[in-house]
Amino acid sequence: MFGQLKKVLLMEGTDPAPGNTGNQNKRIKMATAALFIEIAKADGNFSEDERKRIIDIMKSGYNLDEEYIEELMALSEEKVNESISIYEFASIINENFNNNEKTELMTNLWRVIYQDGRLDMNEDRLIKIIGATLNLDHKEIINSKLLAKHETDQNKE
Repeated sequence: MFGQLKKVLLMEGTDPAPGNTGNQNKRIKMATAALFIEIAKADGNFSEDERKRIIDIMKSGYNLDEEYIEELMALSEEKVNESISIYEFASIINENFNNNEKTELMTNLWRVIYQDGRLDMNEDRLIKIIGATLNLDHKEIINSKLLAKHETDQNKE
């Protein structure tokens, strides 16, 4: 069973059979987790606080238990290490998310960035690439940034 889950999550055979929404949902979750991991690693420091933030976002966004999320993240990290670009993850998001869902994902990516309270130039570059790859307008990317930054500032007070 684990081998089949790993196969699906690592996107082997990326064209799921029509109506096979279970596999597609797993691919979406893996692609989402991979983007979170990519952005968390962009500054060269994937901190425990960033990992916890990703877990919290995945718990609330997908209603998953922590054990499943940990397994999902481990497999996603493996896929991130093997990938040569974010396109393979972003294309899954583009195929399955509407604009509002992509904007919410962008806001959550900014939340991971601001978990440590600062914006690194590599994070800034990567988030702009992700936003463009997700076909989001610059205004949507900035609005997401401002919302996440405002929340971070509010939590400091």
